[in-house]
Amino acid sequence: MDSRELVYRTIRFEHPERLPHDFPEPYGTDFYWTGMSPSPDDRPSKGGYDEWGAYWQTFGFSNLGEVKEFPLKNWKDFDRLTIPDIHAAHRWQELPGARQRAGGKFLLANGISIYERVHFIRGLENTWIDIYEAPEALGRLIDILVEMNLAAIEKYGNAGVDGFIFCDDWGLQNRLMISPKAWRHLWKPRYARIFQAAHAAGMFTFLHSCGYIVDILDDLIEIGLDVIHMDQQENMGLELLGGRFGGRLTFFSPVDIQFTMARGNLDEIRTYARDMLRLLGRPGGGFIPRWYSDPKGAGHTPQAVDAMCEEFLRIGQPA
Repeated sequence: MDSRELVYRTIRFEHPERLPHDFPEPYGTDFYWTGMSPSPDDRPSKGGYDEWGAYWQTFGFSNLGEVKEFPLKNWKDFDRLTIPDIHAAHRWQELPGARQRAGGKFLLANGISIYERVHFIRGLENTWIDIYEAPEALGRLIDILVEMNLAAIEKYGNAGVDGFIFCDDWGLQNRLMISPKAWRHLWKPRYARIFQAAHAAGMFTFLHSCGYIVDILDDLIEIGLDVIHMDQQENMGLELLGGRFGGRLTFFSPVDIQFTMARGNLDEIRTYARDMLRLLGRPGGGFIPRWYSDPKGAGHTPQAVDAMCEEFLRIGQPA
């Protein structure tokens, strides 16, 4: 059973031979990542303007940053917004041959955020106001991003990609950023279009979303989300997540990056790893451990990363 089949069986709850994982060297990964390079969703690593005209300031010591100048301050300027060309040939140079380079690994490709990118363009406060004062204009902007994802999905499907992932952090520490009602009105049907297209193209759907997102997980499952890429769990609770959603989708997660990985001792990290498998996974699958790829930015020591990876590898082998 190669890596690709392990991940397939885990997502489908079909009893893989071992726990698949996505770890740094020397621990290895069952995944091969591909996608647009550059992506219209890329953030300049050293600051400056991105393709949409948003000006980023980065923190220097990590991959994190924030937009300091928004390109669409007023909806009257919508028609002058720079919209990157999703079909530009230079974006797709890595895609030919990606299936062959992946070999027996699960091939996962990146998409474009449809909430984060909106507030990178409009600003977070403006986006929240737009939900109530300019929903039609806001919907038009979201639809541009949806169409870009659909174009990417078509290319990925033709290239033999296994999974489609994009990032939208929806949660604060203890609640959703916007009302669930507003999310269901504006974003849910648009997520559904993306997930349906990915499934039709033969791909599993992945979404990265952190913060407290319990209020929309049922909806995401309903419209076709297969895998939730979730770096935080302690603000929701493993028991709650496993009890309500375990067995209904697959969790693709490290030990909680904000609390246990950053503040716990090595024994606490190992214990939390065991609890994740026990509470989030099921005998047939439903859980894939991973690491957080910016450990320095999150305050994770090399010893903490080692303890997590080693424990997951230990408990993920067949008895």
